[in-house]
Amino acid sequence: MNKRGKVYLVGAGPGDPGLITVKGLTCIKKAEVLVYDRLVNKRLLNFTPEACEKIYVGKKPDHHTLTQTEINCLLVEKALAGKKVVRLKGGDPFVFGRGGEEAEELQARGIPFEIVPGITSAVAVPAYAGIPVTYRDYASCFTVITGHEDPTKQESALDWEKLAGGGGTLIFLMGVGNLPEIIQKLLMQGRKPTTPAALISRGTGPEQQVVVGTLTDIVEKAQSAKISSPAVIVVGEVVTLREKLAWFEQKPLFGKRILVTRARAQASELSRCIEELGGEAWEFPLIEITEPLDFRPLDRAIDRLSDYDWLVFTSVNGVDAFFKRLRRQQKDIRALSGLKLCAVGPKTEKRLTEMWLQVDYVPEEYRAEAIAAGLQEKIQPGERVLLPQADLARSILADELQKMGAKVERVTAYSTVCTDNKADLLREMLAAGKIHYLTFTSSSTVRNFVQKIGTSQIKTLLQGVKVVSIGPVTSSTARSLGLTVDLEAKEFTIEGIIAALIADQS
Repeated sequence: MNKRGKVYLVGAGPGDPGLITVKGLTCIKKAEVLVYDRLVNKRLLNFTPEACEKIYVGKKPDHHTLTQTEINCLLVEKALAGKKVVRLKGGDPFVFGRGGEEAEELQARGIPFEIVPGITSAVAVPAYAGIPVTYRDYASCFTVITGHEDPTKQESALDWEKLAGGGGTLIFLMGVGNLPEIIQKLLMQGRKPTTPAALISRGTGPEQQVVVGTLTDIVEKAQSAKISSPAVIVVGEVVTLREKLAWFEQKPLFGKRILVTRARAQASELSRCIEELGGEAWEFPLIEITEPLDFRPLDRAIDRLSDYDWLVFTSVNGVDAFFKRLRRQQKDIRALSGLKLCAVGPKTEKRLTEMWLQVDYVPEEYRAEAIAAGLQEKIQPGERVLLPQADLARSILADELQKMGAKVERVTAYSTVCTDNKADLLREMLAAGKIHYLTFTSSSTVRNFVQKIGTSQIKTLLQGVKVVSIGPVTSSTARSLGLTVDLEAKEFTIEGIIAALIADQS
């Protein structure tokens, strides 16, 4: 018996991937086939299972990848094949999204489906521009209108007299190309020329652009600003509130798209900080944390932990890998009795304290030379130091400690490998000037970036892009590979990178 397929018609929201609903994201995470539109933020595709088939069916005003009939047939075909199909549509599937037509076709073919509403751009985009669609003093209702209909046709489905004469807010979707005709119709039907109007292009994203005027001059202002689709047109007194309520553009990183190259498991912290400050974080993990090829050196060290005096962790990854192996050996923190702990960086210290471990030393600087200098007064000659690190970690810290007379044993606790991410999308975004900052948090990310992009294209693709490094070691690697480092964190942490980004806006 064949597995029964099902289709989920999901609204992706207006553009900001954070505005997807919880249920919508749940559907994406279990999709076997994802059929998505042009206005869907591509970052949402990262949440699909690895084996998910992703099919683009986007439509532009002058070009349709597939007709609506072909899209309907595609959904039916995949569902009849027993697949869990997610039809991901910008905004809400039932607000000018033709979701009703797709649902009708599924119903006719006996295919089960669910509707997962999305946040419509009709409300969200004005909100991101500081324009409430209703406001007690100005508007107690609002009307959402298609702007895609040709207002000059003889048999218009819109009652322009009522639209122009009503007292509420008018919101036109997909109407940039018809803006002059829309404004003309409103004026001809009696709407006051002084009525405030706004155009919001690419709302809720880093390229959001807002033009404010009146029915008299909004067309001219829109043309002068070169407003392009997708855009929302707002007509009504509520537009005047933008002067007080504009908030999105006030964030320090607004308008900046920042590439995050950390391993996927670690990227969320940096991405979250960027987006809280109004930027858009594009996660393109260049390294993946994996288990080492050979556990024997680490296992031998764990078997004789009592032989060591110090246990030095240089990263959160090192802590996680070490204790994962410790548990695999059916041991716990009691095995560290008598050992002194050094944690390089506040995040590494935090991870150890979360395990109820007392950290004996946290250096103020995170360079190997500074760490060794700080330990000089603490580690006595002849004391044994265990240093669990990545397979590609530099030996400089061990070398400096050995110069002090310590007996250092370096063991590989984890490996960093280059991910097999497709670099085509990254090259495309860089070539189009859509990336403003490129962040590197380790030498591995730099090396893998150069490997992915290719040395012959780097200078061309990085024109206008600022390179941000977490510290001098990473900066040195970047420069050795031909990159120009524009910003370097003063504190070699994620917070340091964020501080450097904010400082660069002044």
